[in-house]
Amino acid sequence: MISPIDASTINSVSQLIQLSVAPVFLLAGVAGLLNVFTGRLSRIIDKVDRLDKYENENIELLKNNEEIYLKIEQRRKFLTMRMKNTNLAILFCTTTGLLIALVIVTMFLSAIFDFKDSLLIAILFILAMGSLIISLFLFLREIFYTTSFIKSKLSYIP
Repeated sequence: MISPIDASTINSVSQLIQLSVAPVFLLAGVAGLLNVFTGRLSRIIDKVDRLDKYENENIELLKNNEEIYLKIEQRRKFLTMRMKNTNLAILFCTTTGLLIALVIVTMFLSAIFDFKDSLLIAILFILAMGSLIISLFLFLREIFYTTSFIKSKLSYIP
């Protein structure tokens, strides 16, 4: 037998959806950040590939010129440092997305199973914001790395 839908049930579901809109928008922002981070990582990887290609095409030049070889090694170490930093930013940003998704799921589960655990939701949200802050600081460090390299760049090595 089909029972009629209770108006209070509809109201509580609509309230849950309203409460989950803000975290969903936050998820969209996190997705945008992840897109930026992976784009930067892709460019760093492309630079490492170009550096490898340059090194392979100029083996004879590098054997005879230790100064250029040292610059290439220094550039590779710098790009590796940037890659590690960007990977960490991606890790923390992804963690943010997962924690926000857990906030949304916990909100709905608490309504469905009628348990009120606002402390868990608050803790998940605080952890998500902490993770987002860390990822943004790592991104800022990546920007500083890049600009410091550009300011100190004296010669061209791919």
